[in-house]
Amino acid sequence: MKAVYYEKYGTADVLEIREIEKPMPQKNEVLIKVYSTSVTAADWRLRKADPFLARIFNGLFKPKRVNILGFELAGIIEEVGSDVKSFKKGDAVFAYCGLKFGGYAEYKCLKETDLVALKPKNMTFEEAATTPLGSLTALSFLQKAKIKNGHKVLIYGASGSVGTFAIQLAKHFGAEVTAVCSTKNIDLVKYIGADVVVDYTKNNFASLDMKFDIVFDAVGKISKSDCENIMGSNAKFVSVKSQTKPTKHDFFLIKELIEVGKLTSVIDRIYNLEDIRDAHRYVEQFRKKGM
Repeated sequence: MKAVYYEKYGTADVLEIREIEKPMPQKNEVLIKVYSTSVTAADWRLRKADPFLARIFNGLFKPKRVNILGFELAGIIEEVGSDVKSFKKGDAVFAYCGLKFGGYAEYKCLKETDLVALKPKNMTFEEAATTPLGSLTALSFLQKAKIKNGHKVLIYGASGSVGTFAIQLAKHFGAEVTAVCSTKNIDLVKYIGADVVVDYTKNNFASLDMKFDIVFDAVGKISKSDCENIMGSNAKFVSVKSQTKPTKHDFFLIKELIEVGKLTSVIDRIYNLEDIRDAHRYVEQFRKKGM
């Protein structure tokens, strides 16, 4: 099978398409023929070993634990292990690979107990493949902040993958959303539900004459101290710079919200597998909308 492989840290040029052995599912696994995957910040940061903690996870001098990137995927189940009960051959699915990675390949084996679910019928494979990481991250942090109906929520980095899902999820929970983004993305964040939009190229969000119950840094670029003037007395600050661990229950909630039309993915560009280097270069510029 074809896979995007890398043996050393560096620029996007270290990514190579190779022929490697097709995996075989264990008795508790499904074999997924991958139709679509995505390029996330987690992918290019691990490829580049930035920050240094990536080397502790994947090898100090070269990648040892993960050689095939790809945090999320969508495709068709081609084989099921003998113990698998929830899926059958031919099922269309989407999945969150997490730290197993492996989406940049024609096939991927995942356990039945992993974050795998039937693909929402109202999503394409491309849309489904760009949903798990951003939506689960946004949901986890909003739950951590104990979001509830009537909360005032500010989302910094609102036009990225996590940010666009955070807007939609916050609205689902009944919050009033203020989105912070650049001029070119104002229409997008308004379209997906933001009540107020702050253009950070023209205004300092930290100088707003408002108090928020939750400030969500969806890109990892600000700190709690930057937001003290706009946080209420019991306000929560959450940032993607910390980690979350999504659950199967979370994943099924995301699927349900998609199917009832309350959640959708935002796709900036679509690339062929052969253009994976260009896709990585683009995402690394921090200019993409959604995925």
